[in-house]
Amino acid sequence: MGKSRGRRLEKKVAKERPVDGSEDLGEQEKDDYSVSTKDSNGHNVFFGLVDPTEVDYFKQAESTLNIGAFDGDADRQGFIRSVLEEAKGKELKLMTNQICSKLMERLILGAVDYEVKYLFSVFVPYFTALSHQKYASHVLETLLVRAASVLEKELAGEVIAEDDREPLASMEDMFTSVVNQMQPEVKQMMTHNYASHVLRVMLLVLASKELPSTTKAHSTLRSKKSKIARKMIEIKDTTDFGKQYQVPGSFKGLLKSLVDASWEGEATATSQDEEAKKASTKKFRELAINKVASPVLQLLIQVEGINDRDRTVWHLIFASTEEADNDESAFVEYLLSDSVGSHFLESCVKSDTVRPKYVERLYKLYMADRVLKLAKRATTGVFVIQALLFRLRAPDVEHILDEIIPELAGLIDVENNENLDLAQRVIDASIARSNYRRQELIDQLFAKLAPNYPSAANERDDFTEDVDAELLENTLQLSKSTLGNTRDDWPTAEERRRSLFLEKLMEYDDKFVRAVWLNFMALPRERLSQMCFHGVFSHVVEASMKVDPHENKKVEILRKRYLQLFQGHIVDLACNSYGSHLVDKLWAFTVLLPMFKDRFAQEMFEQQNKVKDSQYGRIVWKNWDLEKFVRKKSDWRHLVKQQELEFKEANQRKKTNIERKLERLAKTQKPNDDGPNAKRFKR
Repeated sequence: MGKSRGRRLEKKVAKERPVDGSEDLGEQEKDDYSVSTKDSNGHNVFFGLVDPTEVDYFKQAESTLNIGAFDGDADRQGFIRSVLEEAKGKELKLMTNQICSKLMERLILGAVDYEVKYLFSVFVPYFTALSHQKYASHVLETLLVRAASVLEKELAGEVIAEDDREPLASMEDMFTSVVNQMQPEVKQMMTHNYASHVLRVMLLVLASKELPSTTKAHSTLRSKKSKIARKMIEIKDTTDFGKQYQVPGSFKGLLKSLVDASWEGEATATSQDEEAKKASTKKFRELAINKVASPVLQLLIQVEGINDRDRTVWHLIFASTEEADNDESAFVEYLLSDSVGSHFLESCVKSDTVRPKYVERLYKLYMADRVLKLAKRATTGVFVIQALLFRLRAPDVEHILDEIIPELAGLIDVENNENLDLAQRVIDASIARSNYRRQELIDQLFAKLAPNYPSAANERDDFTEDVDAELLENTLQLSKSTLGNTRDDWPTAEERRRSLFLEKLMEYDDKFVRAVWLNFMALPRERLSQMCFHGVFSHVVEASMKVDPHENKKVEILRKRYLQLFQGHIVDLACNSYGSHLVDKLWAFTVLLPMFKDRFAQEMFEQQNKVKDSQYGRIVWKNWDLEKFVRKKSDWRHLVKQQELEFKEANQRKKTNIERKLERLAKTQKPNDDGPNAKRFKR
């Protein structure tokens, strides 16, 4: 069966002649079967199949690079160079092979600058065709990032060592050639599953924008599926990612040519043909809600302002008048209720390059009178509202807060992890507006997350009454969490989000800190211990170790009760990767309570062999300066006293402006002065 299928494929190759000069490649590899990928015009471009014996070699080379068992950088670079020599003349068919494309990507990530330039020069004639291929497109994305790094070095005058190898064109010239090749195909690339990603990276490079990581969440470079696959094959980004690079002045014109190519032939806002204008608007609005084209369109809107003061792409989607438009109203409503559309609108609102007046117009015409309704759309409209909190003027932000804060308890759904981000953004917006409606916001959060805990407005005078762990359970969902799991499936992304939310609450107000203390006391001791050894929940315990510099006697008593929970467990914590951070934090948390410092230090001293045998325990031993505790306790107690003095000095209550003014008046007032303020300062 394998032979007959191969013969049929050979017959097909014989009938269809390659284009773009790739027939020369076929002549070089006569013994290989040929495969094809389609270029943007739908023509077949043949790159060839990798010979089975070659597949084994390249697969082994990919595995060797993945393991990274080299004696040093020189050994690694020598291996990469030898593999590139073996791959010479076969790069194109390696790019389009599922297994070998991973090798090409690893080679690009580890190659020296000259080798990156060489590979770029090989792919330039076929760049557009390769960008449409499933595996080659990923390699091109990585190549563009590395090429941008090499380009910046060339601009800085750094000489790229050629080591007696063939001289290559400059990176600027090669980029120009690629952009000229892509320009006629921009519209088609925008809607292509693979080429659209390559186009996005090219736009970022030309605009000198940051080239984000390919594995982190919300990356501009890769789709969600691609990021997951990249992690599975263990391809890690180099230091070239997460940066923005200097580009030559000519790239401004190249960027303009790509942006203009996206709308060339369309009737823009200045056109007199209303029917053509409506058709163009309809077309671009369809692109805005297309899951493939939408991210490209978002990027075009972000970069078009560099060259186009008229913002042509923006006005092809949104009206240029100040009045509301029925068609636009229906379109915005669809954006606010669609997952792809809401992401598009959120990106437009967040972008610093979109003029504030454009954002304000959309808000006032289509969103201002139904903020609460949109905030209830937990998977769509609420993200746009969150973005608006940081783009609008103060009165508009306060209007949104006026609508949301009184209803925040009803908007949060802790069971389904909905609108926790909204609560965090509302807190941030309130802080930015000088703690706007702070007390009401705190009351709403307590009403939702800990309804049985006394509200912030009626805070308890003592903390002797028992409370349950409802705040921890509602925010962290401990009963459904991975606490106690021994497998490698914890912690989860949802647990991270919930933990960050609770940490945000404790940072926002100390009332949440004290509520968490009481919740920890209500937990079974084993449950708290599990949290201390958990990869995410240990951060919650650490964040709760916060000292109020002006705490009263009753809060101090509560802090003592909380510290008692850790007695008898200090050594186990100190010898754990997560728990050791908690013990380090206890040094600061026990300030003004030296007896607890002494107890914890004594625990570690009594089992010092166990502590010192642990790599984490040794760090804790050093951070607590326990050698002094063992050899000369008086010096250690001096450290404790020094910490207390520094804490008191750093947290002395700052005098108000009125108090400072009264002091200045008192100093300038003469003892026998009978002026209007004389009586105020006489003793």
